[in-house]
Amino acid sequence: MTQSPQDPTDEPDDESPRKKRRERKPRSFWRELPILILVALVLSFLLQTFVARVYLIPSESMEPTLHGCTGCTGDRIVVEKIGYRFGDPKPGDIVVFRGPDSWNNEFVSQRSDNSVIRGAQEVGSLIGVVAPDENDLVKRVIATGGQTVECCDEQGRVLVDGKPLDEPYVQMDFPFTPGTMTCDTELKSGRCFDPVTVPDGNVWVMGDNRSNSRDSRYHVTDEFTGTVPLDNVIGKAVFIALPPSRTGILDSPDIQGR
Repeated sequence: MTQSPQDPTDEPDDESPRKKRRERKPRSFWRELPILILVALVLSFLLQTFVARVYLIPSESMEPTLHGCTGCTGDRIVVEKIGYRFGDPKPGDIVVFRGPDSWNNEFVSQRSDNSVIRGAQEVGSLIGVVAPDENDLVKRVIATGGQTVECCDEQGRVLVDGKPLDEPYVQMDFPFTPGTMTCDTELKSGRCFDPVTVPDGNVWVMGDNRSNSRDSRYHVTDEFTGTVPLDNVIGKAVFIALPPSRTGILDSPDIQGR
């Protein structure tokens, strides 16, 4: 059998799709950069909204556990948002929450009056580079729904359901001197407050700096008797991220001895 001459049309085509793909120039970095930025922003938004966010401590109400004061560099804490989707805050947890209405009297919005700048601030808030325009507070959970909290026993300790709490983190408190300044003397200690039963679905919170914290004790006349609804709780503070000298894990001690 004789082999027929090769048809010129059967020769490899130099312009075949495969060769075109091989010879295609890589995308320019500058063309891909906007896509990379968009992906990073979307990931940041998802992480900040559903997983964790960094908050700045602005006041002294949680000293010495968390450092913050007017005009100084406060601690930056990592607040995780996942745990409370599967369970409620426990006594001893440090939580960040949105202040109920009665807690917001002194809150001043940090947003600009300029609509363009304000819009940029709102976008920055979504991706975590600008603080949310809301009164976010940080305190420690002392009692939960159904428990009764009051102060004080003969040693000046906070009681929950009649049992004193173990609170080694409290290093700054109002004076309490048996026989001279207690809850029964004419001149009462600043620690004292009447019993409050926490409504179901709420928590009673207090600052570790008991002598300088506007916490549940200062809002007992509001609609929640000073407590905070669980719907207002953003998450649990778990870690001090900055400054480096204070970096470390935040404990949640078993203050009720359960």
